[in-house]
Amino acid sequence: MSKDRISTPKPGNILLSEPFLQDSNFIRTVLLLCEHGDAGSVGFILNKPTILQIEDLVEGIAPYNREVYLGGPVAQDTLHFIYFGNQVVKDSTLVGKDVWWGGDFNELIQKIQDQSLPINQVFFFLGYSGWEVGQLSQELNEGAWIVYPDYLDEAIIHLSDAQIWKTLMRNMGGEFQFQANYPIDPRLN
Repeated sequence: MSKDRISTPKPGNILLSEPFLQDSNFIRTVLLLCEHGDAGSVGFILNKPTILQIEDLVEGIAPYNREVYLGGPVAQDTLHFIYFGNQVVKDSTLVGKDVWWGGDFNELIQKIQDQSLPINQVFFFLGYSGWEVGQLSQELNEGAWIVYPDYLDEAIIHLSDAQIWKTLMRNMGGEFQFQANYPIDPRLN
């Protein structure tokens, strides 16, 4: 295992699942880490869209066709959001440069409807990815996750869901550039 893979993550970091991770929840996953500290870690998967649109889940938000992503395997009956730009929603937490997590959901809907927050700057998630204290650090030491060297920005989030993992792996260069092309199941190669 390369020393480059082990790093202490911070909120706002992107985590990439290692190429051979076989956990069905996290195969070829790109994850935004929103919290990492004494209470554990929380993040959202950025590249697993569901078949749902936000208007399927939130009454009165139509006519906005905005896909909802599977944030992770924990509490999939809960709805979460991140958005880009300036803080426009009360109680949002800054998790990276111009990336905000959570806050007052009713205010978010109002900002979308009055167009003071463009819908294409908001990402919705069902459930989340969570780790107990020390669990994510252990998984990093085992090589299950790779900490991407740059923080999330709109250019990254707007990459194709099918290509974001490969693109970010290639961007890291070195061994990661080659690992981006590994088949999910090498036995089928």
